[in-house]
Amino acid sequence: MPGVFERLGERLSRRTGSLPLLSRLLIGSTVLAVLVGAAFALALLAVSDLRSSTNAQAHSKDVSTATLELERVVNQLQSSLLGFVNSGAQAQRRDYLAQWNQARRDLGGALVRLNKLVASQPAQVATAGELADNTRYYVQYYGLPLMAIFKVSPQVARAPDTTREGIRQISVIRGGLSDLLANEDRIASQSEGSAKREATRAITSAIAALVLAAALLVLFGIFVAHGVVRPVRTVAAGASRVAAGDLSTRLPEQGAAELHELTEAFNAMARSLEHGKRELEAQNEELRQSERMKSELVSIVSHELRTPLSGILGYSSLLLKREFDEEDARRYLEVINAQGHRLSSLVEEFLDVERVEAGRIELKEQVFDLGRLLEDEARVLGSEAPRHKFDVETGDRPLSVLGDPDRLAQVYANLLANAVKYSPDGGLIEVRGVRDDGVVRVQVRDEGVGIPLEHQARIFTKFFRAEARESGFAGTGLGLAVSRDIVEAHGGRIGFTSAPGAGSSFWFELPVAS
Repeated sequence: MPGVFERLGERLSRRTGSLPLLSRLLIGSTVLAVLVGAAFALALLAVSDLRSSTNAQAHSKDVSTATLELERVVNQLQSSLLGFVNSGAQAQRRDYLAQWNQARRDLGGALVRLNKLVASQPAQVATAGELADNTRYYVQYYGLPLMAIFKVSPQVARAPDTTREGIRQISVIRGGLSDLLANEDRIASQSEGSAKREATRAITSAIAALVLAAALLVLFGIFVAHGVVRPVRTVAAGASRVAAGDLSTRLPEQGAAELHELTEAFNAMARSLEHGKRELEAQNEELRQSERMKSELVSIVSHELRTPLSGILGYSSLLLKREFDEEDARRYLEVINAQGHRLSSLVEEFLDVERVEAGRIELKEQVFDLGRLLEDEARVLGSEAPRHKFDVETGDRPLSVLGDPDRLAQVYANLLANAVKYSPDGGLIEVRGVRDDGVVRVQVRDEGVGIPLEHQARIFTKFFRAEARESGFAGTGLGLAVSRDIVEAHGGRIGFTSAPGAGSSFWFELPVAS
């Protein structure tokens, strides 16, 4: 009997092959059409649920990003306030005050963005409001009064009780930030779980409808099976793959007129979803790249401009406070002029964002005596680090090299600054410049804390700071990475030896200028 039904169904299918699908369904069964339509609707509902889940996840990511931005602003508020109160130099206090004011300006925008994002989430509104109140309270009733107190009595501003109060308030704010992130994670998880359950339920119902349709096809003949069920099953399977996340699924555009239109619409929908997913991923990657480049540029600017600016301020302060004979005054002015030119050059280079992104380093080429540069830079830094003794020896012969004096001064100043930074108790810093076997070798040795063995392999990696942040040493982790690029661009090499607790010795070598 099944063979008879099959032959009959095939014969009818051939004779009615040119009929529209609606006519076939009317001939076969109106009930079957309803079931198939329900299966499609449930499959599309599953896709809609997944899209809703994607939107919810994107919103959660936006809330988390806004929360992290607010956390960054709060950290900047705290660090700039502590720096202002604990700094001993007027210039540094001005810098910290500028950072404090910038953070205050950023605070309003960060709070507004966060409140807008959580406005549709009643569970988060109260937390965000309390967080905004605590943050504003920290600024208005702790930070600003503390600065006013500092101007009258720095000792009171630096008192332990005052510091503890600031730490307590910041801890409350950070607790609010943590609660906000934790609640957002919980909401996102609940939304994702609900969407998955709805999608599973819809897919299950669609499969059940198709199974029932197959049973009806047995009753109504192989004609309906050949004319409807096979194409419908193909579409349902494609919908299931799309619902499961396979947006590359495409259906063959064939069959009766209505099925052909349906597969075209399905393929158009799948293409649209796939295109939207690619655009979203590209936008997210672009945002991440932009944030990384912005952070890197800001870090490099703050790191590389500090040394020449300090030299200018230090020598100009000496000239303003003391009387020097004409020769000394002229020498100091020459140092200020040189550092000013170097500062101007660095600023111009930092403004060239495209060059920073491409990682290209443009070098001037001139022959100069590296030994004189070693002495000048050590003299500049020595005026800023009175607890350290600088012993510079460059030998009797000129250390002539071909390269960019400003960039090599940048490398050397970074090594000196690191030697000072990582020997906080003072001590001797030895600088040796020698010419041997066709190379000029510069070595900077300190008596500081040294570098742990497990971190030495990554010391020249950009942004790597090992335990420096936990130990209280400032910096961005860019200096050594940039120094390596500069030295290698000159055809040289750079390295170091170090032992924990016994100091470090950094060196670089350059070819002798012919």
